[in-house]
Amino acid sequence: MKSEFYWDDIRIFLAIARAGTLSGAASALETGIATVSRKLDRLEQSLGLPLFSRHQSGYRLTDDGEALLERAEALEEAGRAVTEKAQLQGAVAGLVRLATSDNLATHFILPSLPSLLQTHPALRLEVLSGVQSVNLHRREADLAIRLVRPEAGNLTIRRLGTLGFGLYMAPSLLHASAPFTLNEAPCIGWSESHQHLPAARWIKRVLRGRPCRLEANTLTAQVAAVTAGLGVGVLPHFMARASGLHCLQRDNSADQPLWLVMHADLATSGRVRAVADHLIGLFSECREQLER
Repeated sequence: MKSEFYWDDIRIFLAIARAGTLSGAASALETGIATVSRKLDRLEQSLGLPLFSRHQSGYRLTDDGEALLERAEALEEAGRAVTEKAQLQGAVAGLVRLATSDNLATHFILPSLPSLLQTHPALRLEVLSGVQSVNLHRREADLAIRLVRPEAGNLTIRRLGTLGFGLYMAPSLLHASAPFTLNEAPCIGWSESHQHLPAARWIKRVLRGRPCRLEANTLTAQVAAVTAGLGVGVLPHFMARASGLHCLQRDNSADQPLWLVMHADLATSGRVRAVADHLIGLFSECREQLER
């Protein structure tokens, strides 16, 4: 009657085939001779084949053993490949793709990367920035920083902080010969495809049907328009402050949470975890700068 097959017994078979004795196999595997003998007997019973002929001088492969040898070595190689891949998965090495906005990349993430890359010299980064969101499920990126929390999917999600917004204008307009009131001020707004954003919704409520003087689909363009004196705009505090703009109103219900999102399958990857931990620390340090 055949017994249950154990894959690990293949290691015993190969060790005996290479050493030619039970003692030699036991020494190579750092185990006892009795264990080697018991596992060999179990393997032969599970296969229903005699794999070795026993002699006073040692163990010799039978014809059945010779026929099994090549396949056993292939199994050994496959196991070694799995182990090496697992070790690489845990190592901080290889390429990580990070999707984020141009503004966060330029002002916060890119300037912080020297310390990360010095700590992990085998790590490589690709920063994907732009208006269009990448699809993490199609592995277009390994992790992303988003302003909207995903509601579905096999994702690991962590809140990084809050991106604070205010209503800003160019300082030159403060001294204009005909100063305007907020209700009369020309506004710089978002293009039609971005009307879902909190800032766009706030502007729409304030304008009450009046059109924006200028619309743009990036915050960089909106900052430039406000700086040029074309109107007021709802802008992130950190960007407006860097451009020397004047804050008219800080609380406008346009603040947005920042979410770090990654595919759950990558949460234990050494390279992805290293980047995620770096971003968590970075945004914690910059929390106040981002919020107000």
